[in-house]
Amino acid sequence: SFPTETVYGLGADAFNPEAVARIFQEKERPSFDPLIVHISDIAQLYKLSRSVSSVVLRLAEHFWPGPLTMVLPKQPEVHDIVTSGLDTVAVRMPNHPIALQLIALSGTVIAAPSANKFGQLSPTHHRHVTKQLKGVDYVIQGGYTSVGIESSVVSVEEGRIQILRPGAVTAADIR
Repeated sequence: SFPTETVYGLGADAFNPEAVARIFQEKERPSFDPLIVHISDIAQLYKLSRSVSSVVLRLAEHFWPGPLTMVLPKQPEVHDIVTSGLDTVAVRMPNHPIALQLIALSGTVIAAPSANKFGQLSPTHHRHVTKQLKGVDYVIQGGYTSVGIESSVVSVEEGRIQILRPGAVTAADIR
């Protein structure tokens, strides 16, 4: 588990389906609920999405690193376990030095939902993670998160932006 600016995430190599399966198991998360993939460099977006439009790049330039997740058409290499079988992948670049360094040092991208049991409050401190999740191998202690609520999630299709989950970035911010 590692801190982001929003909440603590429970992470695994997004290209390792066995590791991703452990996330679902530990969280008791239903397999129909896709995960967000975290990146540390805009170039990693191209490994995940087969369509990186000018609108996507403008949103990334303005809001990344930060609490905005974009749902985009996925590359075939992205496993169905990450996307719950959907043809899209959710991607964000967190604005936290520990998260960015962890992703960069891992040499991959990290699938990471919030580090809590499914349906419970999302953790904003490393102690919240250790209270809820007993089977996590490592918890990086980063104190309290600065935003404290999940990222906003938007889909970007044919230049149109649709808010799928409200969060720290508002519709007014996007406008």
